[in-house]
Amino acid sequence: MENLFKMLDLSATEITDILDLADQLKYERKHGISHKLLEGQKIGMIFEKSSTRTRISFEVGITELGATPLFLSSSDLQIGRGEPLCDTARVLGRYLDGIMIRTFKQSTVEDLAKYSGLGVINGLTDFSHPCQVLADLMTIREFKISFYNLKLCYVGDGNNMCNSLVVGALKVGMRVSIAVPKGYEPDATILEFAKEYGDKFEMTTKPEVAVKDADVIVTDVWTSMGQEDETQKRAEAFKGYCLTKDLLSAANKDYMVLHCLPAHREEEISAEVFEENAKYIFEEAENRLHAQKAVMVRLYQKRTQ
Repeated sequence: MENLFKMLDLSATEITDILDLADQLKYERKHGISHKLLEGQKIGMIFEKSSTRTRISFEVGITELGATPLFLSSSDLQIGRGEPLCDTARVLGRYLDGIMIRTFKQSTVEDLAKYSGLGVINGLTDFSHPCQVLADLMTIREFKISFYNLKLCYVGDGNNMCNSLVVGALKVGMRVSIAVPKGYEPDATILEFAKEYGDKFEMTTKPEVAVKDADVIVTDVWTSMGQEDETQKRAEAFKGYCLTKDLLSAANKDYMVLHCLPAHREEEISAEVFEENAKYIFEEAENRLHAQKAVMVRLYQKRTQ
């Protein structure tokens, strides 16, 4: 693994390796065992989209691994003033050991890697959110022990989270059912990928169908950053897609609900369902730290040897 662009790029073996290392790093952190595996390195964090959890989890993780984090917002960089990305990337490649970027276009992440010559981590794009889904898979395995014979259900917008969840869950062996309104389906490349898994993948417009016998149910906000002008339109399109106790009565009795946060209670998830699953949701939030540290070790540790 030279970069983390999207879940499509990872094999099942690579996903498992990252999760195993994340478990180890989590154990060591909980027991006060130092693991400065990237000591002396400098990791840039570029934010063209703002974030709470992404910035804090990466900055803490980089520091705990012994490296130096450098926060770079779009207002700090010349690309925000018209400098070509390729020029900025070639300069950063001479200063840094690695880069995480949270941006809009998937091509920005891949061009940054191409021109910088560094390992680049996708902290989020409009197409993919691999770090979040690795944390989700880590959380599922933590509470369910194994992915074997599990059904994952996603209810909501066919956005970057849905794209990444479908790929990640299918690759580790879960069955996947998604409920999305007409016109809000996942990216066509994701649906083409899912065809390879036959009846292990299902897409419907009916949440009650998707949640039937589900072990893990995931949702996300209906209106993502940059889509604020569609808020009312989306509220209409997603009527009936809120995770309520009534809707989830069709799931397996020991189901768990995940949400990547921030959550809008009484929109995509009821306050009751959120609070009943808070132990999973906030463990999931913590696991962003551990999963991202594992990714950084796998990408950058060899550079210190």
